[in-house]
Amino acid sequence: MNQNEFTTELLPGLPEEIALECLTRLHYSTHRVASRVCRRWCRLLQSKEFYYHRKQTGFTHKAACLVQALPVQSESKPVGQPRYAISVFDSVTGSWDRIDPIPKYPDGLPMFCQIATTEGKLIVMGGWNPASWDPIKDVFVYDFMTRRWTQCKDMPESRSFFAMGAAGGRVFIAGGHDESKNALSSAWVFDIGSNEWTELPRMSEERDECEGVIIGSDFWVVSGYDTESQGRFKSSAELYELSTGEWRRVENAWGSSQCPRACVGAGKNGNLTCWAESDPNVKVGACGVDLGDRTLVTGSAYQGAPHGFFFVENSKKEGQNSKLVKIDVPEEFSGFVQSGCCVEI
Repeated sequence: MNQNEFTTELLPGLPEEIALECLTRLHYSTHRVASRVCRRWCRLLQSKEFYYHRKQTGFTHKAACLVQALPVQSESKPVGQPRYAISVFDSVTGSWDRIDPIPKYPDGLPMFCQIATTEGKLIVMGGWNPASWDPIKDVFVYDFMTRRWTQCKDMPESRSFFAMGAAGGRVFIAGGHDESKNALSSAWVFDIGSNEWTELPRMSEERDECEGVIIGSDFWVVSGYDTESQGRFKSSAELYELSTGEWRRVENAWGSSQCPRACVGAGKNGNLTCWAESDPNVKVGACGVDLGDRTLVTGSAYQGAPHGFFFVENSKKEGQNSKLVKIDVPEEFSGFVQSGCCVEI
């Protein structure tokens, strides 16, 4: 139907470079409709090259993706575990939205699943089946352009409460525990483009309930504990250098005795911080999502207290004097935040 697919002008009458800049300025929410204009637009908008062009020219958009408890529909007292979904918060416009459920899990996300983002895509991995509580190896990728979920190749082995981070179209996982609750030191990387897993060198020691974070070109695995020391969190971390493919141990990286899950912050000087210790209003169930100029921090003052949502300016977040500014949130998006990440769309 389109014989000149590769020679057709992007925008009739305009030079290619100007037409490209016009498309680059489209808001990401319009990409799904724009991709239906013609095959060339579809190929361009879905390409990795177009994503990085938008990023380099400053037209990507940062938003917070949160694994968040859904509101209870009934007025009666809730029974059983809460159901979770992925909420998206646009910090610029202050708008909230919810991503469509994963088709395989229409009634809620797997319990304790991990999320990360890279190249404008959201990855959901592992967790427990919400019906049976059995560990699962499922991997799903959500494309914000098409607004569709894709099921990818399973994780090579079952693991729970592992560290996870993503960069450059690859997803790194390490640590956690197996189905027998043995802490793990193994690590793998998943390439989204090729849909393939590759085993990485092991860490120097086991790390269960560790936290993963990408800082610069390094994948950090923060704290955790070994099988024989359950609940006694290490002060050390290990970082995997993406450039060399080698692990390096960092002593005294985690200065807190708390579990690092979801509450690790990275300061400008490279130090790791614990959001749960940053302010009394978020000392229970704290979660921080770095959005560039500022960080979204959620948590409660005490067990059973309402969940609060705050901003902290990143230029002021070093040290003990960071000031959290409370933000108003619609009732349907006020539930407990289990974890979160920043997506650059």
